Amino acid sequence: MQAKAVTKYVRIAPNKVRPVMDLVRGKDVERALAILRYMPHKAAKEIARTIMSAAANAENNFDMVRNDLVVKTIFADEGPALKRIMPRARGRADRIRKRSTHITVIVDDGQEF
Repeated sequence: MQAKAVTKYVRIAPNKVRPVMDLVRGKDVERALAILRYMPHKAAKEIARTIMSAAANAENNFDMVRNDLVVKTIFADEGPALKRIMPRARGRADRIRKRSTHITVIVDDGQEF
């Protein structure tokens, strides 16, 4: 069975989140959290929160055992961007896009119903 968790509107660009996700994809939940705990990236904290939420959903909603859970699928979709203006020389302006991310984690215990 599978359990899912989504964290939306995280104020980190998706291209900064994806390399951190690649490190924990396919690992069991406890090992993935151990890897993320010591990473210096801001994205590691948000990914860890989402994995813990998916694990809690699996335990409480589907009666899965936490020790058997594996991060089966993890991906980052682009959320809405905040648009800002940076004044430039000679009366011009540049657009600044402050990007956001939707993080999705699916954990699996490897058993079919």
